[in-house]
Amino acid sequence: MSANILIIDDDKTISTMMRRGLTYEGYDVKVADSGKEGLHCVLDKEPDLIVLDIMMPGIDGLEVCRRLRKDGGIPILMVTGKDSIADRVQGLETGADDYLVKPFAFEELVARIKALLRRSENRKKDDERLAYSDLTLDLATRQAIRGERVIEFSTTEFNLLAFFMTHPQKVLTRELIMERVWGFDFLGESNVLEVYVGYLRNKLEGQGKSRLIHTVRGAGYALRE
Repeated sequence: MSANILIIDDDKTISTMMRRGLTYEGYDVKVADSGKEGLHCVLDKEPDLIVLDIMMPGIDGLEVCRRLRKDGGIPILMVTGKDSIADRVQGLETGADDYLVKPFAFEELVARIKALLRRSENRKKDDERLAYSDLTLDLATRQAIRGERVIEFSTTEFNLLAFFMTHPQKVLTRELIMERVWGFDFLGESNVLEVYVGYLRNKLEGQGKSRLIHTVRGAGYALRE
């Protein structure tokens, strides 16, 4: 599936050149000729990457970048005719992922875009995994890997382990765990948490592996080495 790219640039000559070239490269491209229009385009449909000019009337590229960074992590490639070190630093500190000075070779634009999209895809893959010590939990396949051993879980076991792994080393009270994993209105057996912690320990500690889920007496449980 081709990536969606939004170009925000008031220079129609340059934006038309980029749109034609990137469309030829196989990308789905949309153009906005002002910062305000660009922000509306993002709200309408979030792109996979934004090519953003700095020097625009009204809402300039730096302000667009600031606003976008408050709400998300869309890769942003800034393009501008300002090439001083201070200008580059300002652009990157505002939240841009990369900075390209006009005039630029189209091949370099494509190379920068491909690099940013790869980086973004790797971040998304990382976000689908939780890791602690030698334990990795894959949120997409709902499997755990400890060492080289793949471990299968029931839905409740998986949800409980995922909650521990999103709060490593923190002492989690029994009440908090029950609320987040089983819900406010759970009316099951009072020892259900202890039973499921036992299930997790049996599966995680197979083949002589060390304990990761520890009982903190009088407080709750903690994921720690």
